[in-house]
Amino acid sequence: MEENKNVSKNSWKRIFKKRWFFPAVYLAVAALLLTGVLWYQNAANQGPDLAEDMENQLDDLSNDQEAQDEEDATTVMQQQEVLEMPVSEDLQVEIVTKFYDYGADAEEQEQALISHQNKFYQSDGIAISTADHEAFDVTASLSGTVTEVKQDPLLGNVVKMEHEHGVSTYYASLDEVFAEEGNEVKQGETIGTAGQNTLGQDNGVHVHFEVRKDGTPVNPEHFINQPINKIVGPDKGEEEDKEPAAEDEEKEEESSEENETPTEDDSSAEDDNATESEDNTDADNDTESSSAMEHA
Repeated sequence: MEENKNVSKNSWKRIFKKRWFFPAVYLAVAALLLTGVLWYQNAANQGPDLAEDMENQLDDLSNDQEAQDEEDATTVMQQQEVLEMPVSEDLQVEIVTKFYDYGADAEEQEQALISHQNKFYQSDGIAISTADHEAFDVTASLSGTVTEVKQDPLLGNVVKMEHEHGVSTYYASLDEVFAEEGNEVKQGETIGTAGQNTLGQDNGVHVHFEVRKDGTPVNPEHFINQPINKIVGPDKGEEEDKEPAAEDEEKEEESSEENETPTEDDSSAEDDNATESEDNTDADNDTESSSAMEHA
């Protein structure tokens, strides 16, 4: 064993004494260090590139999502237009006659009455005019189809349009009419110019604008800038509640009139009683006169 140990020690000593041993060790260590440095630099250089690539991928995904959201929003807006005033956006207008709302206060109801030949009519729409009472372009409040163009003796030139969801719009008191029956009109397109009519002559130059849901007039002011599918008619439940009450009142009035008005049977009975009383009176008079003659 000792001999083996001595041999191994001698061999290592011989190796250490070789000229090439220490340069070889130095070169090996230098190679390891150089490899480590190169690996570190490569990892450091790849780190920002990977981070940048990941960031670009995230940006692309975000942009794609935003583009999809915008496309979906555009599609929804195209499907659901909002009700606009029938005038240009930059035009300053005022509502000179309101819609007659049974639930409004007395002042607003008064502003919704139209006077014509000493009579008052309840307005089914709103009258729109400018401060200078000059003519202005009337535009389509919604995209739709022109279903009627006519000249009314009281309302003037009238244009009717049909839209989605059972909504229709009316434009009256027009001077010139540019739309024709059957035309497909986009929202904001000019269909005529404001003018004057006989029924609303106190308003001067104006446009009478109506909105109807399933043929029933609704207050346009309640639905301006609202999607078309939000336009609803009056509560049918309230109308049904009001109708029986009106019928009950009519029945009560009829019953009171029946009680107050004498019937034919009552009249004949009264006539018979009057005749009987007259007969009795005549009989008494005859008796009195005969007894007086007997006494005489």
